[in-house]
Amino acid sequence: MGVVDRNNVVVSGVPDGQPIVFAHGFGCDQHMWTAVASAFIDRYRVVLFDHVGVGASDLQAYDSAKYSSLAGYAADVVEIVHALNLTDVILVGHSVSAMIAALAVIEAPERFSQLVMVGPSARYLNEEGYVGGFELEDIDGLLQTLESNYLGWSAQIAPAIVGNPDRPELGAELTSSFCRADPRIAYEFARTTFMSDNRADLASVSIPTLILQCQQDIIAPLTAGEFVHDAIPGSTFVVLDATGHCPNLSHPEITAEAIRQFLDG
Repeated sequence: MGVVDRNNVVVSGVPDGQPIVFAHGFGCDQHMWTAVASAFIDRYRVVLFDHVGVGASDLQAYDSAKYSSLAGYAADVVEIVHALNLTDVILVGHSVSAMIAALAVIEAPERFSQLVMVGPSARYLNEEGYVGGFELEDIDGLLQTLESNYLGWSAQIAPAIVGNPDRPELGAELTSSFCRADPRIAYEFARTTFMSDNRADLASVSIPTLILQCQQDIIAPLTAGEFVHDAIPGSTFVVLDATGHCPNLSHPEITAEAIRQFLDG
């Protein structure tokens, strides 16, 4: 199976336009970007895909060893770009895919021109002098619950992740997305996500970068976004007029406009 089929790559928009690639976060698939991506199809070649193990990707291509590191996912992004023969790529990553996108840019800087990181965190674990938002016991408990009762965990955590309790349909949509994932793969992806530490990689990001942060985000607090901003030379930091961890779902117009302003900058 080729890369395009492996990752269920979907291309739309202007065939000869500048490519913009959207990478989704944990527990999601490419549909989480639908509302934002639609704002770019009139000017750009829009590329959506599913990480291996979720959505309509090839589950048989999942390899625990390869995907025990975010570098495995980043390698897939680079392979997609090569398979489509893309250059001058705008790469947009949400949540853990913000860091996956950064790693892809570092691996193949000649292919990418701009990077957008939505709700990034270079390390979720707190340590002395660094606030990632979680203590080790928090993550251990989260992973244990996820491993023993994935569906129950999804129903509990998804509404909290998306925030906006006055709009319960958003939590229901994210819960549904979580529940479509293979529990074993989801557990391994979560473990890889929450135990990663990519702080030292950020200084190697050498292209113009936009960091979008939400208010009241329980997954990636403002301190996490500020750290990423300080670590990436010349990056732009914007706090959206949005709450929760999934502005691509809860506030797609605001998210799209912030990206558009950066690109038109």
